[in-house]
Amino acid sequence: MKSRSSDAGRSGPREFPVDARADGQRLDNFLLRELRGVPRGLLYRLIRKGAIRVDGRRGSARQRLAAGSTVRVPDLDRPQTADAPDIPPRVLERLRAAILFEDDDYLVLDKPSGLAVHGGSGLAFGIIEAMRVLRPDAGLELGHRLDRETSGCLVLAKGREPLQALHEALRTGQVDKRYLALLVGRWKDDRPIHCDAPLGRDRGEDGRRRVSAGGEGDARQRAADSLFVPLEAHGAFQLAEVRIGTGRTHQIRVHGREIGHPVAGDHEYGLPDANRRLRRLGLKRLFLHAQALRFTDGRGEERIFSAPLPDELVAVLNSLDHATESAGEE
Repeated sequence: MKSRSSDAGRSGPREFPVDARADGQRLDNFLLRELRGVPRGLLYRLIRKGAIRVDGRRGSARQRLAAGSTVRVPDLDRPQTADAPDIPPRVLERLRAAILFEDDDYLVLDKPSGLAVHGGSGLAFGIIEAMRVLRPDAGLELGHRLDRETSGCLVLAKGREPLQALHEALRTGQVDKRYLALLVGRWKDDRPIHCDAPLGRDRGEDGRRRVSAGGEGDARQRAADSLFVPLEAHGAFQLAEVRIGTGRTHQIRVHGREIGHPVAGDHEYGLPDANRRLRRLGLKRLFLHAQALRFTDGRGEERIFSAPLPDELVAVLNSLDHATESAGEE
């Protein structure tokens, strides 16, 4: 897909025609692909300011493009071609080893904790940028998102049709997503706990934006649904399976706090005393893992992907059990 500007190095406004391959694609994803190397934050600022136009009208990040439309981008005062981001070899090797499944439609990763799914907000690259280096001709797009500190199943789509099928399943609630989380505090009984508190964003006293639950009547709140199913007790902590009907930012972490059982290792919404105790037992990250994901693709075939609990989290559970047994013998 080429811009109508013939001089790739010349500054000035540029126009990008939307062809059939990009029909139905979101404006932000279209721009991120067409303007690789341009900072993600800059593109979103331009969209918010109304500087990016679709057929002469102000565009929005989530706007779906139609074949035949034209996207106009203002002068970015930079060369109009960009090399792929410089990804450290150790990151590429780590991601290559994390591939769980791959066919002509999807590539599934066992996402490592600590890697963001995309660049921006001070990050030079994320998993999607790195995977495009590993698979430069696959047309990879993020099928969904996981928090930076969350590990587990992450689905990348190869092209528009597989991506649209997954997004349609997400929009209609037809994706079964299951997580494993270590929660602070043991269950009083074996019954699952359901939380449907809506989620919104606010700013703390330090100026940082955080997700909060509740706020009935606030138009910025978004519906969210989580079911916490207890699996095993480990000392004063509970391993639980979490099934989510929605995929809001920090949903499980905020809902865990809302029901009185925050996620272990969560320094944003968790309990500092519990986190300190677990750190002494080897927990160096958020104990949240995307264990499994299931949906039906565009051909009506059921897709089921799963990722085992990482060894470092299994070791924490074993340390908790050993500490509990030792305390009981004293």
